[in-house]
Amino acid sequence: MKNKLDDNKPIFLQIKEQLEDSIINDNLKADERVPSTNEFAAFYKINPATAAKGINELVAEGILFKRRGVGMFVTNHAKELLIEKRKKTFVEHYILPLKEEAKKLNISEADLMNMMKGEQA
Repeated sequence: MKNKLDDNKPIFLQIKEQLEDSIINDNLKADERVPSTNEFAAFYKINPATAAKGINELVAEGILFKRRGVGMFVTNHAKELLIEKRKKTFVEHYILPLKEEAKKLNISEADLMNMMKGEQA
């Protein structure tokens, strides 16, 4: 868990993203238990319902599953689902705006590729 939360983003989203990052980075693997809502609440001194909101979104997305009386665990296909989701987000938030800006600046696709490789256009 990160030591500090960002005031500019909802806490439940930060908890969700933290868990997603831990899964993508293999800090949490399939069938591994994730911290409970109470553990998040105690660590960050927040309401357990706030932590639960982020965790419940991951359950709804098929990233986590509940073992009654034991806790929440990472699904077998969580990492693959998250990588696919992040790829789509990456294209939408970074690649498309980059291409649009390059077009406005009359930067050719070849020049853009060279820039991305660290070569000057």
